[in-house]
Amino acid sequence: MKSTIITIGDEILIGQILDTNSRYISQALNRIGVVVTERTSIGDSAEQIVSTLDRALAQSDVVIITGGLGPTKDDITKHTLARYYNSELVYNEQVGSFVEQLLARRGIAFTELNRGQAMVPQCCTVLHNAHGTAPGMWFERDGKVVVSLPGVPFEMRHLIDDSVVPMLAERFELKAIVHRTMITSGIPESILAERIATWEDNLPDVLHLAYLPAPNVVRLRLSAYEVDGQSVRRMIDDEFDKLKGIIPEAIVGFEDATVEQLVHRWMRENGKTLSVAESCTGGAIAAKFTAMAGASVYFNAGVVSYSNEAKRDILGVNMDDIVRYGAVSETVAIQMAEGVRRAGQSDYAVSTTGIAGPTGGSAEKPVGTVWIGVATPKGSFAVLKNCGTDRSQIIDRATAYAIKLLYDNL
Repeated sequence: MKSTIITIGDEILIGQILDTNSRYISQALNRIGVVVTERTSIGDSAEQIVSTLDRALAQSDVVIITGGLGPTKDDITKHTLARYYNSELVYNEQVGSFVEQLLARRGIAFTELNRGQAMVPQCCTVLHNAHGTAPGMWFERDGKVVVSLPGVPFEMRHLIDDSVVPMLAERFELKAIVHRTMITSGIPESILAERIATWEDNLPDVLHLAYLPAPNVVRLRLSAYEVDGQSVRRMIDDEFDKLKGIIPEAIVGFEDATVEQLVHRWMRENGKTLSVAESCTGGAIAAKFTAMAGASVYFNAGVVSYSNEAKRDILGVNMDDIVRYGAVSETVAIQMAEGVRRAGQSDYAVSTTGIAGPTGGSAEKPVGTVWIGVATPKGSFAVLKNCGTDRSQIIDRATAYAIKLLYDNL
């Protein structure tokens, strides 16, 4: 069963807001066996809505639309859909009563504009929006379904979960869509592809492999569409078991797990503690860990020592070594890690010192040069990495390298 997702709103096209709705809807549809063949964003134009809907219905059984259901004149989705289905707008007493009560609780007057929220195409099935004033609408013609939902993300999510997904599952006989992801780290994508080429060439026809690279991580996703779920899941498990024998050193987890989550779990399970000292990454490593609930169990301290004086005064880095070797050097990275491990009274520590650019590089130490230090109960060391040329890329890569280096030495 195929579907198309259409997001409506000029604010999306000009980049004023990020379209997170499509991602959520895609995941929800995949879970029940609906294949998303296209996701598209269009402006607040009746002509665009009609032409896009015509094209979507020519290739899909289900079309999910979000946006354009507000009370103001630029929100035209509802009126356009009424004309599309040769229907008139009628006042829905249940919606009107709910909107009036909802606004009263918020201290907002029930105006004629708000009353317009209860006007819906007569031909649609109204989907109750318990969290906002714009109801969802379900249209059906010639065996094909069009669902129109508000663009407000939390309202849309509730309608998808509480109404749309259950109704689609009841309306259609759906086969399974299966995705499983193996997370690898430490092997660049091109080299990884070479090492697993024979395995990939011999995958069953029903399985499709995708490479999903990120800084210091490559996710390998196996997918199968509209299949018997139980047998295909066993098939994927068998294939990943084979892969474990080919690249055992590179596999760090499955599904959406990140390397920082693996470190987080290891620290908690083993009762160990962690501190970090950062220069070029500016607190990005600390942010990765402290964003996870439960980090206070093991995360003791994070220091952003951007200046040489801070490295000396807070972390105890030898200023003579900074002068002799430079702040971006092996010895300084090691001393930073050891200093924050000592100051944070931690079992483990990691540090970064580098040149994030766009200026500050040299022939000997170009932009992107980063030294990463690790201090453990068994000793300390540092590794040199070249993390690219763009400042944000350098910070992202250095952060990923540092966390992976720590993970490898737990």
